Amino acid sequence: MYKIQTLNKIASVGLNLFPHDDYEIASSITNPDAILVRSFDMHECEFSKTLKAVARAGAGTNNIPVAKLTEKGVVVFNTPGANANAVKELVLLALLLSNRKALAAAEWLKTLSGKGDEIPELAEKGKSQFVGPELKGKTLGVIGLGAIGAMVANAAVDLGMRVIGYDPFISVKSAWHLNTNVLQAETLDSLLAKSDYVTIHMPQTDETKGFINADKIAEMKNGVRVINFARGGLVNNIDMLSALESGKISMFITDFASEEFINHPKIICFPHLGASTPEAEENCAIMAVEQIRAFLEKGIIENSVNFPRVATDNPIPKNGMRLCIANRNVPGIVSKFTTILGESKLNIAGMINQNRGDVAYNIIDIDNLIAGATLTKLVLIENVMLVRPIIGYKQA
Repeated sequence: MYKIQTLNKIASVGLNLFPHDDYEIASSITNPDAILVRSFDMHECEFSKTLKAVARAGAGTNNIPVAKLTEKGVVVFNTPGANANAVKELVLLALLLSNRKALAAAEWLKTLSGKGDEIPELAEKGKSQFVGPELKGKTLGVIGLGAIGAMVANAAVDLGMRVIGYDPFISVKSAWHLNTNVLQAETLDSLLAKSDYVTIHMPQTDETKGFINADKIAEMKNGVRVINFARGGLVNNIDMLSALESGKISMFITDFASEEFINHPKIICFPHLGASTPEAEENCAIMAVEQIRAFLEKGIIENSVNFPRVATDNPIPKNGMRLCIANRNVPGIVSKFTTILGESKLNIAGMINQNRGDVAYNIIDIDNLIAGATLTKLVLIENVMLVRPIIGYKQA
């Protein structure tokens, strides 16, 4: 029986996908095969030797010690695209709010409370202070064209905006989903120089921290409106405040709260609402559970942030087993696997080897069951991080 530990509340529609006869699920499990997590900070966690996978019900993995888990051969999954529509809709709201001063107008109207029959006339007289432009015909620059960025770009086209996208690492899948009217920026500087609005949809890494800084802001149009619903650390707060003070940026809307942002007149700050819809939470839970099951039951890796994608439609040999081996990506190591298996008179029915940077992952189907001594030899190979057998008859 597989044991699954939950570190946050995970939508039941996802958890119900675990077969009850084969899985135990609880937050109190101490030696799990896999962990399901949303926002819980795992950096101070100690991990059991039984742990094989961690799945984040969401896209970002900043709360997970990915490097530490990689060294242990633990596969870390995320759920890219599962919450994309929820974030897209909030970004569209941000675009509208950056223009129309609707929040300020609604708050001002409350000050007329008690004026009775005078309210309609007073409201008409006061509305001129809340005039704002339309989106149609304006230029939106989208930095990052992954699942969310592509959806935002397409929706903005439908709103009548001119859309410029920049993503030097765009995937073929994302490119196929882009509206043909989305223009490609040759450089980031050209996007910044042409955009009336800039929205950020990129991961936060050591290289991208503080990505929107004084230098990038200097390349932007005067009066630009900037939106960040990706990660808070992508924006240098001090530089942003300075640009708002000078008028270089006319409005900043973010989903990441900070002390200096909350009461600023040119900032609208949300409490990380991007994926806070029941639909997004359910989609993320379903996707995370499906990935965990595919990995534990079949050894398949899909949407991992630290291991390569490895998929196969081949069934596990019914009277044999599937070996899942994680190793450091060094020359000659695969031949060591095959040599040990050959010496043990074991027939390889199928084999897949993929690598991603410094790590590699192998699926080796064997027609027979493997003796414990042979598994031990594989485990003891230098640079092997994990050896996990999956017995075929359990998959029948």
